[in-house]
Amino acid sequence: MNTISVKASGFAFGAACGLLYLACSTLMLAAPKELVVRFFNSVMHGLDVEPVVRWDMPWWEALVGVVEITILGWLFGALVASLYNLATGRGSK
Repeated sequence: MNTISVKASGFAFGAACGLLYLACSTLMLAAPKELVVRFFNSVMHGLDVEPVVRWDMPWWEALVGVVEITILGWLFGALVASLYNLATGRGSK
């Protein structure tokens, strides 16, 4: 078996997290508030998210959020690949 590329795994996780954040932001802009709250309540196993959701977030803050979540996703993906490679005794790439 081959090792998992740390850079590729980090990129894949980071890109997926960034796209998920953009999809979430788009949903919040496009759908009615009641539908968004109902959707996220169901995703969070019934936890009421309405009191903590910000509806008036400026565009630049959303952009910073995309960058931050992409970086965190990259770090998580790189960590998973590194730990996998370490656990299998194949080193990191």
